[in-house]
Amino acid sequence: AGDYLVFNGQGNNLDAYDPSPPFDSQQVITNAADDPDGLDINAQICFFPDQPNRFIAGEDTGQGTGDLQGWGIFDLSGDALGDLEATQVGKLVPTYQGSADNAENYGCGFLADGRLLTTDVGNQALGPADGQLIVWFGPYDRTEVPYCKLDINIATAQSIWVGEDDRVYVASARPSDEAGATAGGVYVYDGPFPTGPDAAGGCGGTDSTGAPLAEMTGTKLIASGDHGLLSPSGLAAAPDGNLYVSSVFTGVINEYTTDGTFVRTILQPPAGETLGAAPFSTGTPLGLATGPDGSLFYADIGLVLEAGQSPGPGDGTGTLRRITFVDGEPQAPETMADGLAFPDGVGIYVP
Repeated sequence: AGDYLVFNGQGNNLDAYDPSPPFDSQQVITNAADDPDGLDINAQICFFPDQPNRFIAGEDTGQGTGDLQGWGIFDLSGDALGDLEATQVGKLVPTYQGSADNAENYGCGFLADGRLLTTDVGNQALGPADGQLIVWFGPYDRTEVPYCKLDINIATAQSIWVGEDDRVYVASARPSDEAGATAGGVYVYDGPFPTGPDAAGGCGGTDSTGAPLAEMTGTKLIASGDHGLLSPSGLAAAPDGNLYVSSVFTGVINEYTTDGTFVRTILQPPAGETLGAAPFSTGTPLGLATGPDGSLFYADIGLVLEAGQSPGPGDGTGTLRRITFVDGEPQAPETMADGLAFPDGVGIYVP
């Protein structure tokens, strides 16, 4: 057993895994359809740096019945598989832009002083770039948490990664022809960031929903297109301060420096494989997370391409996988679990 656990949401459940074979697992939270007291969990999973037993994950229980989707704040008890229990202690619910798609929560991250960041996706495939980057102001163990929106023009906002000096990296998975849109690449936002939801805290504007807004502009660091990076989604820490970026549609994970320079490809489908009714044998990585030992974990959402259809996750085609490194070289991915439904995010718990 490793000295950490890997968390993954799939099928609206939250599962925890031993990072080493045989990849023992435990279901930590059961979905609301299967358990009357359950919750629907998804998206990137982030543990609080100053409270290692507290985490944030997407929580959209009852989203079709008026209970707005957002992010749940959870306290975890137990430090071994079989003993884990999660209790929801808070929830973050912003206003969303009026996108054609159902509002979808995804990214999370922390500034050095504990301020919390989230992204919501906005329109997923077509329509205006209206994903959002938001900073939240604690305490977080409550249901009314103040916030300030930083960017409301992100085209399919995905993962967040916070590097040194509070540089905030955000992935945008699709291009946009809108002027000023944050689109088609990995963007970086440099502070200072607002400290409160009003003008005194650096958040003096409002958006069309009436929510506090401090318009910040991200700088495009890595443009989508080269080295198989078609749809940037997952972000995670790589060695030497570098950054891993995943591209779902192309089944690629690349490594970059934090100034956006391509270093190498970590994962790509075997030569000759194309996306069809069966997924790539190496998967379509969405969420990424790096373990304390340097192992890289990815949530493979199991994208397939049926004739006449748009690409989308198949029925139980998702997997969770691990890439280990020997002398710095990535090894072939190992499947930790398969037959998963929409596994989209990963998190690392260090008890």
